[in-house]
Amino acid sequence: MKIDVIIPSYRPDQRLVRLVKGLLASREPAARILIINTEKQLFPFPELEKLDRVEVVHIKKAEFDHGGTRDRAAMLCNGELLLFMTQDAVPADGNLVGSLAAAFADPGVWAAYARQLPDESCGELERYTRSFNYPSGSRVKSMEDLDELGVKTFFCSNVCAMYRADKYRELGGFEKRTIFNEDMIFAGKLIKAGGKIAYVAEARVIHSHNYGCMEQLHRNFDLAVSQADHMDIFGMAKSESEGIRLVKQTAAWLIRQGKPWLLPGLVCQSGFKYLGYFLGKRYRRLPKWMVRKLTMSPGYWKESSFKQS
Repeated sequence: MKIDVIIPSYRPDQRLVRLVKGLLASREPAARILIINTEKQLFPFPELEKLDRVEVVHIKKAEFDHGGTRDRAAMLCNGELLLFMTQDAVPADGNLVGSLAAAFADPGVWAAYARQLPDESCGELERYTRSFNYPSGSRVKSMEDLDELGVKTFFCSNVCAMYRADKYRELGGFEKRTIFNEDMIFAGKLIKAGGKIAYVAEARVIHSHNYGCMEQLHRNFDLAVSQADHMDIFGMAKSESEGIRLVKQTAAWLIRQGKPWLLPGLVCQSGFKYLGYFLGKRYRRLPKWMVRKLTMSPGYWKESSFKQS
């Protein structure tokens, strides 16, 4: 099947170059790589625009939205499979595209996402989080797994996720305006419509972050806002229990590794995560100035965003 790749970018670094070259060298190459870049003057790699099968479309910062920009790009593509990636996800080998595409041999699979591996600079806590969210074993998820997996049933990360294009359009694509989490919102629609999501552990990208406590707070605030705005999806399963399970398993892992001195850092990060999540779920009760302080996306919060709440 014909595969198109969509990559939003904003002030990208060399990882974008490695990503594009990795995709071009893939054993099952994409027909087209479409980069949607925010602010042309901040794009440092004009040489990418000269590569075969690569196209760069520049937009203004005010036009960017997590879901809307990706959906706009999808409408410019005619591939049977759409692969969405972020600018900082680098293929671990040449099997990435082919491994994801192979999941669609099952006609019931409408989406597939890759395993994320930590990079060399990744801290211990984030390293374990990668293994918690992206284990070594593959799995196909459907509505039948909701009782067992809870909110993880809808987990599907646009860091590297492939979608069946006809089903993507049939279900309306990503939310045209959302602060965060466009991938899980759409995955929830997909599951509710009777589709399946494949986690493909053999498809691997190098991708990790070392977020500080305040960054965790801002990130989890926006995540919770997206959940509060889409209770038709997230009301089917609680997220809090999954967070508690992660903290407990991370603490046990640190002890087994003989690194108990990292436990205070885990407690601190977990506290900031929970605070951001708690406030985000209740953002409608907060004053506007506080919401703008707590978010990592201040540009999202126009007056219309509060009125819609």
